[in-house]
Amino acid sequence: MPNPVVHFEIVSSDVGKSQSFFKELFDWHIEAMPMEGMPNMVYGMVDTHSEGISGGIGASPDGQTHVTFYIEVDDLQAYLDKAESLGGKTVMPVTEIPGYVTLAMFSDPTGAVVGLVKNQQQ
Repeated sequence: MPNPVVHFEIVSSDVGKSQSFFKELFDWHIEAMPMEGMPNMVYGMVDTHSEGISGGIGASPDGQTHVTFYIEVDDLQAYLDKAESLGGKTVMPVTEIPGYVTLAMFSDPTGAVVGLVKNQQQ
């Protein structure tokens, strides 16, 4: 089973500035999406209007700006375990955001952070 890259996320120290920048630069449609149970979470779902993947632009909880890509897998914990066996580290355990997504994150041995999302066909 292939494991495609299915989502990107830009986490910004100034979410409004980042959303405006990418909207103007690439003519992306960015829709504000309230996150249930997270009243201070500012997140914009990005539709790139292309055959490529879409993503999101949100506020950074720690003030650091970074970009993450997400890979779709059938078993999040199995991939976290495999990443750790290869020298990676779990950054976010399997986490469900009800009504939206189930995800996890790991870093490779050099510290690059990658996201995983559960295959919705399961």
